[in-house]
Amino acid sequence: MKLRKIQYLLFTFLTICFGLLSRKIASIPLVVGDILYAVMIYWISRFLFTSKSLLFSCYLTITCCFTIEFLQLVQHPLFVWIRNNPLLRLVFGQGFLWLDLIAYCIGAIVASVLDYYKHSKVNH
Repeated sequence: MKLRKIQYLLFTFLTICFGLLSRKIASIPLVVGDILYAVMIYWISRFLFTSKSLLFSCYLTITCCFTIEFLQLVQHPLFVWIRNNPLLRLVFGQGFLWLDLIAYCIGAIVASVLDYYKHSKVNH
């Protein structure tokens, strides 16, 4: 169990690195960063809820990502301040896009499938 948590932490770190790198390379479409964001949230949920099902983490990831995306529609001064902070903007985003919702679903599903195959390979 402890090794699995360490793996999920490592996957989270690597995904963050790839996500930041994807924003620096102009030829990589922005949607890749959104997909990787959902993958990162998935790994974090697996780290926090290792004993829960993969489907639980997939649903939790989509719920978290959708919530953050819809909060971008809120123009409360606190949320505006958060979006103007360079570090917090990476976490909470900047502007609502419907395409991001699709990217989050893709990221959650890809991470779940990768996790499923990682588990099935270990169990066989």
